[in-house]
Amino acid sequence: MQLSSNEPPWKLPARGKYSKFDSKRAQKFHGKDFEIPSFFPINSVLPQRVLVHVKDCCPDRYLQLFSFFYQAMWEGLGAEQLDISKPENVTKVLTHQGLFSAEEAQNIIKAAGTAEIKAKLSKNTEHVAKNLGAFGAPWFWVDNGDGKPEPFCGSDRWHYMYAFLGVPHSGLKLEVPGGAKL
Repeated sequence: MQLSSNEPPWKLPARGKYSKFDSKRAQKFHGKDFEIPSFFPINSVLPQRVLVHVKDCCPDRYLQLFSFFYQAMWEGLGAEQLDISKPENVTKVLTHQGLFSAEEAQNIIKAAGTAEIKAKLSKNTEHVAKNLGAFGAPWFWVDNGDGKPEPFCGSDRWHYMYAFLGVPHSGLKLEVPGGAKL
C-alpha cells in the first residue's frame, strides 16, 4: 500500500462504511461467517516474514501454514480469533495440528527476525509494487502459458482469472470433465 501511495479501505470513511456490507456479502457467497476481529487491522510483517522463511525452508508446509494463518485471524483456531501480529499467536499457528514442533516454531520466529528474511520480504514487496504494479491485496500475477501475464487484484476476481486461463468455470466454481464441479 505504501509503495503505491494507496490507502486501505478503513482510512476512507465512505469505503470503510461500505466494507461492512460488502464483507458480509462476500462471506455469505463463499459460505463463511465471521466477525471482523476487534484487533483488525494488524501489522502483518511478522506473519509475512514467517511465511517467507517457511517457503524457503519447508515449502511442503507453506500452503498449510498460509491456510492456518487465515483461519487463525478470521475464523479462529479453537474458540477465538488470533492477532497474528503477536509472536505468541504465531507460535500457536505454527504448532497447530502438529505442523511444526515447539522447537521448530521458535527457530522459525527467530529466523523471521534476521536481516536476510527482512531483506527478502522487502525485495519481494518492492518487486510486486514497482515491477508488477501491485497496489493492494490480494494481488495475483497470472500467466496464461502464452507468455501473456496479467494482474488481478481483489478477492472477487477468481472468475476473471479462470476466464483468462481458459479454465472451464461457472462463476467461482471450476468445472471438470463430466460436469462435476470442484
